[in-house]
Amino acid sequence: MIVTRTPTRISLGGGGTDIRSYSCRYGGFLVSAAINKYVYVTVNSRFEDSIRLSYSKTEIADSPDQIEHPIVREALRLLGLGCGLEIVSIADVPANTGLGSSGSFTVGLLNALHTFKRENVPAETLAEEASTILMDVLGEPIGKHDQYLAALGGITCLDIGQDGTVSASPLATSDGLVEELESSLQIFYTGMKRSASEVLGDESQAISQGRDGVTAALHTLKDIGRQVKEALETGNLHRFGELLDQHWQFKKRLSSRVSSDHIDRCYELATRNGALGGKILGAGGGGFFMFFCHNSDRARLRQAMTAEGLREMRFAIDFEGSKVLVNF
Repeated sequence: MIVTRTPTRISLGGGGTDIRSYSCRYGGFLVSAAINKYVYVTVNSRFEDSIRLSYSKTEIADSPDQIEHPIVREALRLLGLGCGLEIVSIADVPANTGLGSSGSFTVGLLNALHTFKRENVPAETLAEEASTILMDVLGEPIGKHDQYLAALGGITCLDIGQDGTVSASPLATSDGLVEELESSLQIFYTGMKRSASEVLGDESQAISQGRDGVTAALHTLKDIGRQVKEALETGNLHRFGELLDQHWQFKKRLSSRVSSDHIDRCYELATRNGALGGKILGAGGGGFFMFFCHNSDRARLRQAMTAEGLREMRFAIDFEGSKVLVNF
């Protein structure tokens, strides 16, 4: 039996500039952090000569080609695995909420399947294989952000070349920065789910059609990502909070689906109650809000968001990435 644990992530700056439609033209840059909200995948030999899957539904198939779950089907094809398997997945957070859970699931599944085959592969290989499945085979209009953070963990900078190559490096953090960041960021669930593919599809179409507004906004988001890196490496968290607000203002220009009247109202309420800046995580349209506020304002912000019906999610930064917990 193999059990893997793979983190989800929160984007700190530059998110969205990794999507292929943009990065293949201009290159991308972002800073992101893996968090201790995990996707768990179990792979075990099955007595029957069939494949049993258990996720939000249960499937029993006689071959990979019969599997409905597209990621599982393509992962088994990629690694040349067939029948006699049982695959189970559970997660700490709901899907379609902006934490990159699809990338985490794909990386965790590949990690488990490679381990099942007694293959030890580098984290970067897991990220690239997951990207191949999601972007090339399944045609998702995404980038490599989620897959690399899931595989590597930590607070990580990703520099994406126009040829698709990714240079990943850990953020140069000073003593105490991680603890300060964890205490200054608050995450709240809006209760709304959305399809990232729909939002990102709008952005990709706009870039392909040469809409200058969307491309210009992504240029600015990339620059903000580099400023976030500098602010965090110098320990200037107040500046980081201000940059989060700038990031949100430009992110809303990417698609009409990014925000809504309800989201805008929640953001305004947060800024009136201590938040220096924040944004909806992931593509937008729902999922989780992330706000930055100084410690003296945490209780006020929590009270305001709770009164509005948002649920806080406590978190810590994960530095291990996708990990095999059980192998016997």
